[in-house]
Amino acid sequence: MNTRSIQHVIPADKVNMGGDLLDQPLPSARLENLDPFLLIHHWHKILPGGQRPQELGVGPHPHRGFSPVTFIFKGSVNHQDSLGEKATVNAGGTQWMFAGRGITHSERFPRELAEKGGELEFIQFWVNAPAAHKMNAPFYKPISLEETPLVIEEKSKIWVVSGQYKGTDGVAPTYSPQLLLRGELTKDGELHIPIPVGFNALVYVLEGSLKTSGGHLLTKDMGVYNLDGDAIQLNATANTRYIVLSGKPLNEPVAQYGPFVMSDQTQLMQAVRDSQIGKMGILIEEFD
Repeated sequence: MNTRSIQHVIPADKVNMGGDLLDQPLPSARLENLDPFLLIHHWHKILPGGQRPQELGVGPHPHRGFSPVTFIFKGSVNHQDSLGEKATVNAGGTQWMFAGRGITHSERFPRELAEKGGELEFIQFWVNAPAAHKMNAPFYKPISLEETPLVIEEKSKIWVVSGQYKGTDGVAPTYSPQLLLRGELTKDGELHIPIPVGFNALVYVLEGSLKTSGGHLLTKDMGVYNLDGDAIQLNATANTRYIVLSGKPLNEPVAQYGPFVMSDQTQLMQAVRDSQIGKMGILIEEFD
């Protein structure tokens, strides 16, 4: 395998989202997006308890034109949407949602976590959809830890969410070719991850430390790779949790406004109008 070189090491920025401080490696001042990936938010917090689910998380809001995907690492996340879907995804699971022509959803936390408190950690990232599929029917797919294929190698665990890793196929459906992995590498572990030629690729470290292709990624650093090889090499200098987001570039125009990702300004204006008149569905939340 021909190892890729590192192009950027980008520390996550702190951003305020509705009063919660999140870590945001993408977009950053140095990189607007890494086609087809538009945004990465890392949320890690100890909930104090003594609250209600409806006081936490994000209430009903619309999306169109892309997939907002959530990897849950600690705690649980509740999902409700205008399609009538309701699900709780626990640690190790994935919320895969394709917004398509429009969906309204909420992201809350279970009652027990709200009332008793506890640790909650997840990453949400946005994957652009090809222009030809932006107005397809929306869908939601919860994927549990048990449903996520696991590849165990020496000092390494990799959960394959989408794409193929060393002969193991992920289960998340995508509209463009992607390789999406959640990994753990024990200190002094070494790993080569095959990346399809031409795919953009990044590694984000949730916790730990990795040496990779001449670069050093610490906790909450994102490493972005050049297209000069067919694998990335990781050497753990501490016990490390990380994700790999890799995908074939769409090479299409991106027009983004808030929760909508379309191809031009006209489509964005239409998305705003459609949302305002209820064409992206209505969600009346239910709480136990």
